[in-house]
Amino acid sequence: MKRLRRPRRMPIDPFVLLLLATVGVAALFPARGSAADVASGASTAAIAFLFFLYGARLSTREALDGLRHWRLHVTVLAATFVVFPLLGLAARGLVPVILTDPLYQGLLFLTLVPSTVQSSIAFTSMARGNVPAAICAGSFSSLVGILATPLLAASLLGGSGGGFSADSLLKIVLQLLVPFLAGQLLRRWIGGFVTRHKKVLGLVDRGSILLVVYTAFSQGMVQGIWHQVSPVRLAGLLAVEAVVLAVMLLLTWYGGKALGFGREDRIVLQFAGSKKSLAAGLPMASVLFGAHASLAVLPLMLFHQMQLMVCAVIAKRRSHDPAPEVTAPEPAAASRTAVGTGTRSG
Repeated sequence: MKRLRRPRRMPIDPFVLLLLATVGVAALFPARGSAADVASGASTAAIAFLFFLYGARLSTREALDGLRHWRLHVTVLAATFVVFPLLGLAARGLVPVILTDPLYQGLLFLTLVPSTVQSSIAFTSMARGNVPAAICAGSFSSLVGILATPLLAASLLGGSGGGFSADSLLKIVLQLLVPFLAGQLLRRWIGGFVTRHKKVLGLVDRGSILLVVYTAFSQGMVQGIWHQVSPVRLAGLLAVEAVVLAVMLLLTWYGGKALGFGREDRIVLQFAGSKKSLAAGLPMASVLFGAHASLAVLPLMLFHQMQLMVCAVIAKRRSHDPAPEVTAPEPAAASRTAVGTGTRSG
């Protein structure tokens, strides 16, 4: 049994391994010349299709049902798009002693990305939290992030992040927002197909992201920007990200208690409010940073794996917490459920 528990406590995301393998392929065989043009065009199409699928999957009914927990969702959004960016701005003081300017730009971009959906739900379920609220919180974060992340990047990164301009904003609208809205509009007719073929389309999702990563890192190799990163700088980046993650985990847990949330909702706040989406961030970085995307996504890739490992340990420990509601008398539990505190998940 001990052998079976260790991977659950410290998971290595197979997709991260695929991403690292893709980076290795891009380092050895970067796309050049006409091949780079083909890869760039395919990457653009893949990003548009990816956000079309995001729109087709998002259930408007689930989102509306979740408005009953509006205080929790607003708090999650505040943690994701207010507190995180403030920490990112504070990290500016670490340049150039610990971080180079390109790595800092990537770190700041990381703090602007929306929260995860799947892993937040999984960890909330493992910790016996409010799973329906986690679903809604992740959906709201993804929806808001399509607009909030580019706008925050425009105001905080400016021209230093990779030439953010009116043209970049137009690209965002055409590559991200328009396909997403098209998916939402067509969900009525294609929603069933998307649900039935979830596994196959999930592979398409990941394949699209791998193509985006290959294109971005190929551009970085051709331009020689990887000479700017040393092992010491990478170690410094990891240390900074570990501090950011620890601060967010503590703030969301104890902040939730101060705001009067119950245990189940605090679990949602901690997992949804402290995590960042690799799937949403990589395509956005490709659009926002262009040829500089390879260094911009490096902090996000590292943070993604770190948050999975740490949150897996926390969720496992939370699953052993005493649950006062379960041991309370039946009538009290029934009336509390009727008020709408959220369903539990074992």
